[in-house]
Formats: sequence, C-alpha cells, structure tokens
Amino acid sequence: MEIRIGVDITNKDRIKKVYKKFGEKFAKRVLTPNENPKKLPNYWAAKEAFAKAIGTGIGKECSFLDIEILKDKKGKPLISPKTLKKFNISQADISITHDEKNVIAVVVIVKI
Repeated sequence: MEIRIGVDITNKDRIKKVYKKFGEKFAKRVLTPNENPKKLPNYWAAKEAFAKAIGTGIGKECSFLDIEILKDKKGKPLISPKTLKKFNISQADISITHDEKNVIAVVVIVKI
C-alpha cells in the first residue's frame, strides 16, 4: 500500500483574469462538463493537488480533463470514480478551503 499527499494553493484573481481573457475556451481546457466555471479556482487547485499526489503534476501523463471533481450529497468534494479508475487509485480524499484571495486544496490518495 502506498499513501501520497498533494497540496496546492491558487490565487483566485490570477485564475479569474485568465478566464476573463479567454472565457469558455479556457474553461473547456480545465473543466469537465460536470464542473461549474464559477468555481474554477477551486477546481484548479484541487486538480493541481491531485496531480501532485499521483506524482506527475499536470502534463502529458495527467491533464486537467483527466481529473474530475464531483460533490457528494452533502456538498463535500470528491474525486470521481472514473478518475480513480484511470489512475489505479483505491481511495482518495480531498479538502478544499478558500478565503478572499486564495484557494488551498489537499488530496490524499491510497494505491494498493
């Protein structure tokens, strides 16, 4: 069994500026159809943290679109089962927090 952790901090204004400049074209490169563009900085941080946890970062082996963040019935974020299967991950947990300026995401994964 292998446990890995990934963490990311993202400046909300930086992501919002890029979205404002490129709009839906940018969103379609980062978000799956199930993810809300209004929460783009949150998804960005979560996906970066996940990619760090699997040890690749965002790039050829793992793109933003390879990672999907969903919510459970209570609104807690979770890594989609499709994403877990793609990267052969048994379990994953994610926590996202934010203030006025930044979003922080932490991902813990278990590979068996």
